[in-house]
Amino acid sequence: MRPDDARHMHRALELGRRGMGNTWPNPAVGCVIVRDDTVVGEGWTQPGGRPHAETEALAQAGEAAQGAAAYVTLEPCAHHGQTPPCTDALIAAGIARVVAPFVDTDPRVSGLGFDQLRAAGVEVATGVCADEAAEDHAGFFSRIETGRPLLTLKLATSLDGRIATASGDSQWITGADTRAYVHHLRATHDAVMVGAGTVRADDPLLTVRGIDVPRQPVRIVVSRRLDLPINSNLARSVDIAPVWLCHADDAPEDARQAWLSRGAKLIEVPLHGRQVEIVALMQALGDAGLTRVFCEGGGELAASLLAADVVDGLDLHMGGVVIGAEGRPALGALGLGKLADAPRFELKSLRQSGDDVVQSWTRQRRQSQA
Repeated sequence: MRPDDARHMHRALELGRRGMGNTWPNPAVGCVIVRDDTVVGEGWTQPGGRPHAETEALAQAGEAAQGAAAYVTLEPCAHHGQTPPCTDALIAAGIARVVAPFVDTDPRVSGLGFDQLRAAGVEVATGVCADEAAEDHAGFFSRIETGRPLLTLKLATSLDGRIATASGDSQWITGADTRAYVHHLRATHDAVMVGAGTVRADDPLLTVRGIDVPRQPVRIVVSRRLDLPINSNLARSVDIAPVWLCHADDAPEDARQAWLSRGAKLIEVPLHGRQVEIVALMQALGDAGLTRVFCEGGGELAASLLAADVVDGLDLHMGGVVIGAEGRPALGALGLGKLADAPRFELKSLRQSGDDVVQSWTRQRRQSQA
């Protein structure tokens, strides 16, 4: 690794993050082209997944790309899709060196990009900022390797773990700064998901507001029987942001037709007991192309996701208020008999947000017993 490799890769990662939430099913990649220690081109994957970061940066660099180094946050693609391979573009532009964190696990690439570059005489260096890049691309890798998107669960609670009073009043447990941060989180995910109870109780819009975004996230509601108000904010705003409704096969036909007429997308999921089967739900969202999903509750859906062990990250936003035992809990029943079976998370970050505390946790993989 050369002295400036990490610095240029950090810039490429910064650029790639601009595409988060907008590039699915493609990864949000960043690219920086450097010649004689001068940055001559920058790019990131555009909304909808194309053009790719490399072609954007090469277009900016022009003839200055000849003999330059390209810093890319993921192995350049080597297959023909809706656009030609980025390896072809890099080779044709005369790039002399490509620096990337690691191999792309997508079987259409999986080392072929690096092989093509080396065969053309391009130097390839890997291992630069690999941990940071792995975090940024975790959603893309999750869909490729497991078939489901990365899932982040957000819980906004009182100090005693309640999300509303007994009457359902919840506005507002957290302050303005924390609520603004939630819009940032929505903007960096492909979709926002809630349960039917949240829609009936709060009539949320679930769009990104206060931030300019090129593409609003998909709004997903998990509702077994589609028992949702057809005059809700979601129904009235399908032209602003997509609405996907995940239901079971016993959802009434009239409810299906009503939502289809409004422009919603319906996804049928198998039943597991009295609820939709959560693993099948997540697989269906992966099949639809989603890589990063941000779930905002409610308590029953959150508990189901945790019980199914599909929550990859937990964002806990705690307001400085106490509600009491009669308030509504943040989670429904998990049915745990032993503490050893409880889902566990590792603390990633902790910060003050106005008068609130924002905690970010990552999933702790369960260790197999010898």
